Amino acid sequence: MRQNLWPALGLTAAAGLSTTIGSFIGLAVRKPGRRFMGFTLGFSAGVMVLVSFVELLQGAIERLGFIQAHLAFFGGMCTMVLLDYTIPHDYIGNHDHPERLEGDPRLMRTGLMVALGIGIHNFPEGMATFAGSLEDVHLGAAIALAIAIHNVPEGVAVAAPVYAATGSRKKAFLWSFLSGVSEPVGAGAAALVLLPFMSSALLGRMLAAVAGIMVAISMDELVPAAKDHGTEHTPIMGVAAGMAVMALSLWLLR
Repeated sequence: MRQNLWPALGLTAAAGLSTTIGSFIGLAVRKPGRRFMGFTLGFSAGVMVLVSFVELLQGAIERLGFIQAHLAFFGGMCTMVLLDYTIPHDYIGNHDHPERLEGDPRLMRTGLMVALGIGIHNFPEGMATFAGSLEDVHLGAAIALAIAIHNVPEGVAVAAPVYAATGSRKKAFLWSFLSGVSEPVGAGAAALVLLPFMSSALLGRMLAAVAGIMVAISMDELVPAAKDHGTEHTPIMGVAAGMAVMALSLWLLR
């Protein structure tokens, strides 16, 4: 378990800082196409849902038993819902921003508030990637990939309004970068606080809670966003593709 510590931290950092890829897209493209948005968000949701039920929750049941594992699972879901209710964030940030409104404080505030909200929501995602990687590096890599995919449009959400308001590529990139840093910070916090007390039962509770968090993210954010910002059938195509790729990868790793 402990031998996976550094790979777990590395995977979490890579997933979190993928927001910088979104910042480059936000600066270059400003508004990705609907097919791209619908498919990639659906793909990420498909990966998260399948890995949550097939690997994470199942592993927790084996460690804890059916009832305790599901209590931790629903606890994870409730935690994410309460966090989203307490500190809502504009997940995609797809407002129709003007091409350039330099100095407009409203756009700057939009970008900074989105960055703050995304940063707070990325914290438990970092813990999720960390916990999955402790269990199995390949599993952690799959979770990191899914989180990285949906972090890309989050980077767009931060960079586009900041760039539109300030005309500064550096500021847009900086705020997008900072919104993703909270993910490895979450992993570091989990390592410092939980690793000294890590046991099979604690890891089982973490895996079940992570599954609940990822299902909540998928159902509450990714799927609705894919429907809103994708074309008619691209979201479900993305969900199916994500599940198929995840299922194939899990089968090949067995």
